Amino acid sequence: MSGCIANAGHSRPLGALNVFPTADGSFSLHSEYFDEAFHNSAGALNEACAKFAQPAELTRFSGGQTLRILDVCMGLGYNTAAVLDAMPTPAPNVLWWGLEIDRRPLELALAQTGFCSAWSASVHQKLILIRDCDGWDQPESRGTMLWGDARQTLHQLPQDQQFDLILHDAFSPGRCPQLWSEEFLHGLAIRLAPGGRLLTYSRAAAIRASLQRAGLKLFSLLQVPGERGGWSSGTMGMKQFKISFGEKGPGWRALTAMEHEHLHTRAAVPYRDPTGEDQAEVIRRRRSTEQQLCGLEATNTWHHRWTAKQRHG
Repeated sequence: MSGCIANAGHSRPLGALNVFPTADGSFSLHSEYFDEAFHNSAGALNEACAKFAQPAELTRFSGGQTLRILDVCMGLGYNTAAVLDAMPTPAPNVLWWGLEIDRRPLELALAQTGFCSAWSASVHQKLILIRDCDGWDQPESRGTMLWGDARQTLHQLPQDQQFDLILHDAFSPGRCPQLWSEEFLHGLAIRLAPGGRLLTYSRAAAIRASLQRAGLKLFSLLQVPGERGGWSSGTMGMKQFKISFGEKGPGWRALTAMEHEHLHTRAAVPYRDPTGEDQAEVIRRRRSTEQQLCGLEATNTWHHRWTAKQRHG
């Protein structure tokens, strides 16, 4: 990419990062600052493919079209790499943007032989260019990386830039509510092009309810191979379009009645960050106060009711 500038210094906003293996043979990291892993133990590569690349349905795009992608919290680069490696032939032109606060996860990933060998040569080269030059510029593919707090760097994107695909992979809402607030999620939703999809591993009611209020139609992601059993493995939000969507697709399905009711419990009270500058504890306290005052059903009551239905159903 023209204007390549070598990385100047290294900050440590995620604290110490510790490498650990996952069940599918790929590796991940654990952040001491957030006290949380970047991926579940079932497999970092499996998660990227099943929760991001597969439900993106990239075959919707063909040669000559432009596929616009935003990767929020790029981390080690698994999600972007999995999506880029799953492109159909002939591939669409790609316009990619990434948001990330810490350079070290990608640097550590590219130092791992197994990680580098998981991708095609062209995708591997793009990851190197993100690390070294903050992006790439090729005849039919361009990428731009923005480093810093995603709440601020989101506003550095061109004002009229919309996306067909948004990959949202921040640390969990309880640990990093700054990137799951009603305001931040609304900011992502309005960036979706008609028919665009936002994909995330989170199934939390607070996140789903915020996306729904932002005008997105919600779907549930199917279980990832090797993942512990559960009623959902994540969420896909679609920007409404003139073309109607089915009730299921590769890696996703419609919400169940249980999931719809979950959106009317206290768990659905959103995280709020009106200035886009509040610390995590402030956001958590604000939500806790709102939950205590709201008249929504207790989440435990919802859970017990549906557990009883499943037991006797």
